[in-house]
Amino acid sequence: MPADDELLDAIPRTSGRPRTVEELPGGLTNRNLKVTTPDGTVVVRIPAAGPGLLGIDRDHEYANSVAAAEAGVGAPVLHYRPGEGLVVGFLPGSALTDDDLHDPAVLGRVAAACRQLHAGPRFIGDFDMFAVQARYRRIVAEHGFRLPPRYDEFAPTLARVREALGPRTHTLPCNNDLLAGNLIDTGDRIRIIDYEYSGNNDPCFELGNVWSEATLPVPLLDVLVTAYFGRPRPSQVARARLFGLVAKYGWMLWASIQDGSSPLDFDFWSWGLEKYDRAVAEFDGPDLDHLLTVARSTDEP
Repeated sequence: MPADDELLDAIPRTSGRPRTVEELPGGLTNRNLKVTTPDGTVVVRIPAAGPGLLGIDRDHEYANSVAAAEAGVGAPVLHYRPGEGLVVGFLPGSALTDDDLHDPAVLGRVAAACRQLHAGPRFIGDFDMFAVQARYRRIVAEHGFRLPPRYDEFAPTLARVREALGPRTHTLPCNNDLLAGNLIDTGDRIRIIDYEYSGNNDPCFELGNVWSEATLPVPLLDVLVTAYFGRPRPSQVARARLFGLVAKYGWMLWASIQDGSSPLDFDFWSWGLEKYDRAVAEFDGPDLDHLLTVARSTDEP
């Protein structure tokens, strides 16, 4: 695309010739270009077109990407053009899949990557899924975007979940969007990419989101939480499950906003509805009251 060539020519790390450009798959709020020049290979993240209703702060994404690189988990950040593109080093390796995350050994490596990120420099901004969900709900109402059946019926239950999880007294730098494709296996370790939704958050949200996004069975969440904390933590497993539920419920509204506003040719509605249907099963299921009780408990020695 001519606009791509103009942008790449303006960025020192991508202006060299000969130059090969490959569009990487998977971006829903970015276009990701893999650019190879005689100076090496980088990835240019270009914000997708659209009205910007999701409220992604690109300056925060840049700053937190730098912090993640300093932590040794993210890709090195090489260049930033506000509003136009973020250039990061290309990480040789392979993106994980949901099937990969069914392997307890892989989950152990993911837990190690999360611990390393969470121990790194504090991020700019916070991420609170309850606040994000409420903001998305207002946007959906203001623009008349569609909602799935019974969505608002679960608002009182969501309030119970929020009360059980308690105040946000322990937040760490989190990616907050750990679908398998954002976890890169470089051979020696797992690296974490894409910091659009990054912010300081409860680490159990991070773990619950990994579990939820990959549709893992409950015993594997126990494996992930145990690997992260270094010992069994039933209360943290319950918290992670509840955060996973909140994530599914909130991301449904993300899908509704994208369904109603994004120019991309992607079935956002079905993407979100799959998550929402799983959330409904948990809201209506037999485990919720028990999880609320366990999440309030302590399993410290």
